[in-house]
Amino acid sequence: MQTPSSRARPDEGLAIVTMGVSGCGKSTLGALLARRLGCAFLEGDAFHDETAVAKMRAGRPLTDEDRWPWLDRLGLAIKETLASEGQAVAACSALRLRYRERLRAAIGAPVRFVLLDASREELLKRMTERADHYMPVSLLDSQLATLERPSAEEQVFALDALISPDQLCDSVQAWLSDQSLTADAHVSGH
Repeated sequence: MQTPSSRARPDEGLAIVTMGVSGCGKSTLGALLARRLGCAFLEGDAFHDETAVAKMRAGRPLTDEDRWPWLDRLGLAIKETLASEGQAVAACSALRLRYRERLRAAIGAPVRFVLLDASREELLKRMTERADHYMPVSLLDSQLATLERPSAEEQVFALDALISPDQLCDSVQAWLSDQSLTADAHVSGH
């Protein structure tokens, strides 16, 4: 039996984005997945400018105009990481389809999104318990309202955020391996 760390790595040139509303665990999963895959992890929050962070700290939700430069900076950083290292994992809310499309366009390489789902009550609990984060609990409802659940055509892998990070990581690695095998079968004509 293969252990999660011994499973085949996804194809080189692949970006994996863990996504969801604040408090869902996307950064925890993203960092763990990057460690397991032996690749760089990019924390999407680190790409917000000071104005956007100040706006969120003040309890004001970001607009699309606030988000576009952030998504472009993150997408470019992922693209550069792929060019230098071949693979990257990033955490980004990516709440709307157009945000995911913007990231895909900026990255210019295959991207797989992993959505972490949790109830509002669980998200509130997590956000209340975490320290050192600028996102106030008061913005959770605006994030939930902004979230556009991915359609089946997007092929986003949705997982229950209540599952342990190690189990989530196992599931993502198995899904990525399946995605890679499916792509290989289509390329070879099988």
